Amino acid sequence: MHSHLTFENPPALPHEVAAEALERALRDRSHEFEAASVLVGSALNDDDREFVEHWCMEVGTRAISGSPLLGLAGLCLGHTARRFGRLSGEALALVESLASRAEADPSDVDGRALDGFDDVRSFLHLW
Repeated sequence: MHSHLTFENPPALPHEVAAEALERALRDRSHEFEAASVLVGSALNDDDREFVEHWCMEVGTRAISGSPLLGLAGLCLGHTARRFGRLSGEALALVESLASRAEADPSDVDGRALDGFDDVRSFLHLW
């Protein structure tokens, strides 16, 4: 008997459920895995750009140094730029900051922030 691992993108959750999961992870790191799935699901599948961007910003500014959520927030801002064709000035500044931090110290912010910054530059034709 063979088992095959499959990857599926997480779905977007109702806003109140997503917000609660993300807020919980920002208070207690033991919930980061669930929050990562919620953030990715929102970035890839939620049609409300402002909601997605808000939570990427919350996570990207409030998660502690070394949290995997920091790099993921940058990556998800890249997904948001690709899907919606724009980001706010604050989000642009954050994705650039997270990428700079990742370049300077990958133990602070992981390299997914660099991928997100590359996506933003590519899809928004900035920099």
